[in-house]
Amino acid sequence: MYIFSANGTARADRDDIKKGDKKPFIVYIDFLDLFGAEQLCKIYLMRAGFTDIEIEKRKFVEEKLRNDPRVVEADKAMKAAIEGGYMIQMFDE
Repeated sequence: MYIFSANGTARADRDDIKKGDKKPFIVYIDFLDLFGAEQLCKIYLMRAGFTDIEIEKRKFVEEKLRNDPRVVEADKAMKAAIEGGYMIQMFDE
C-alpha cells in the first residue's frame, strides 16, 4: 500500500469548489507497485473532477503494518483502502 500527498486543480465548479481551485489530497492506494499506484492515484483524482495532478510525497506502508489489526482499526482511511482498494481525502487549505 502507498499513501500519497497530492494536489489537483478543479475542472468545474462543484459544491464549495470553484473551477481552477487547487486542492490538497491524501490518497491511499492498496497496490504493490509504486508506478502503478501513482498512476491509479492520478486516475482516481481525474475521475473525481481534478486535473494537473501533482504528487508531492509518497510513503510505502509496510506489509506488517497493513496486516496489524490494531493499526488498521486506528487508521480509518487505511481500513477503507484495504476494503475498497483506495481512499481519497480532500483537505481545506
